[in-house]
Amino acid sequence: MRYTSKPTLTDKKSSPTLPTLPEVNFSDYGDVRYLHLGTLWVQGSMLLDEPYEIELEYVQRMMAGLLFFEPLAVPKLRAMQLGLGAATLTKFCHKKLRMTTTAIEINPQVITACRTWFKLAKDDQRLTVIQADAGLEIQKPQHIETVDMLHVDLYDHEAAAPVLDSQAFYDHCYQLLAENGVMTVNLFGRNASYEKSLSKIAEAFGPQAVWAFTPTKEGNTVVLAQREPTRPERDDLLLKASDIESRWGLPARKWLRLFRPVM
Repeated sequence: MRYTSKPTLTDKKSSPTLPTLPEVNFSDYGDVRYLHLGTLWVQGSMLLDEPYEIELEYVQRMMAGLLFFEPLAVPKLRAMQLGLGAATLTKFCHKKLRMTTTAIEINPQVITACRTWFKLAKDDQRLTVIQADAGLEIQKPQHIETVDMLHVDLYDHEAAAPVLDSQAFYDHCYQLLAENGVMTVNLFGRNASYEKSLSKIAEAFGPQAVWAFTPTKEGNTVVLAQREPTRPERDDLLLKASDIESRWGLPARKWLRLFRPVM
């Protein structure tokens, strides 16, 4: 194993609407590269030999929305990530799933780091990275009802709690989704209240639309919400999970042992 600290990208500028942004750096440990925002907290990771795969378990679970779509339809779908992290989900959706993908990230240095150190491609016909406040950007009319798979993973440099976790925010997330769209949210946080966050999501989407994983050993709880609630038969979910595993290498059959409707 090897561990090395790497150079930092800093942006000390501030404005009336943007806080002072933390420095961005990365470290290598064995065959994994980690993104940090000026602290030891991990904001994302990449397998050095397989940069387009998903290394962290909770990030794999963020792809559970695939269970609610036909695999052959996936390349026709639109994905959006709120919070870029190490661009793991953005790269997977763009490169592996061939989806039209949009990521929204407030920190321009995170975008630069992902393109310099984490193999994030330049924008093209299927990839758009927007430097903006996600809470404001998602209210723009051009995004409403356009997103099939929404990934929400918004944490500051201390990873203490979700940066955006209000009722209004989850209402706006609901409005982003297309007819059969799904949202997954990472609710990890030392100061976060899982039950309060879950209640807000249920208020926005309806309690019958909400599913949740058991927490990972690191404490990440991934919650999924559907714009239109469904209750697929377990046999149908098993078939989908097997297909997801064979096509994209995600541990989807394991998900079904850990993933249940909340109500």
